[in-house]
Amino acid sequence: MAHIDYYFATISPFVYLAGTRMEAIAAKHGATITYKPLDGPALFARMGKPAEVHPARVDYGLQDRTRQAAKLGLAMSARPAFFPTNRAPSSYAVIAAQAAGGGDMGVLVHALTRACWAEDRNVAEDDVIRAALAEAGFDPDLASRDMLASAEAYGTNLEEAVARGVIGVPFYMVGDARFWGQDRLEDLDLHLAGKI
Repeated sequence: MAHIDYYFATISPFVYLAGTRMEAIAAKHGATITYKPLDGPALFARMGKPAEVHPARVDYGLQDRTRQAAKLGLAMSARPAFFPTNRAPSSYAVIAAQAAGGGDMGVLVHALTRACWAEDRNVAEDDVIRAALAEAGFDPDLASRDMLASAEAYGTNLEEAVARGVIGVPFYMVGDARFWGQDRLEDLDLHLAGKI
């Protein structure tokens, strides 16, 4: 059975654009998934992304994300009210939810990114995190449980990602096969089908 290690950030616009397509692909191929939220800016700093991005690239990115969202039928704020924000609390909740089980991880991740990118809500706030946990079928109290263990796992996810050559988010790994970006989900699907 194939397994996908999924590296992502809970406030990434590209994770939002991925929606729950990766989960559908995994289900189609009977693959399992381990969710590994991490600190995107810390990853970029370690993997060589320039600290300063030219304004033309920023403007293009805004246009392109808006077009991609429209193609996917997703609402998207060009400039969300709470971006960037502290991604650690929502990441800790994802880690705690995965450990607890019983809900839908894909729905949880999408609910958090949707809150940021379509609903102008702050995913660093407890009420937003609790609502996402409840929407995904998890106990909302997971938002305030096992914080130390979740914080340790969050740091471990970053170190593991750097060691494995993760260069951005979302990033999908099946063994040594690596796929970067929501625009590579079709390639992930073909890989799991044994076609590439």
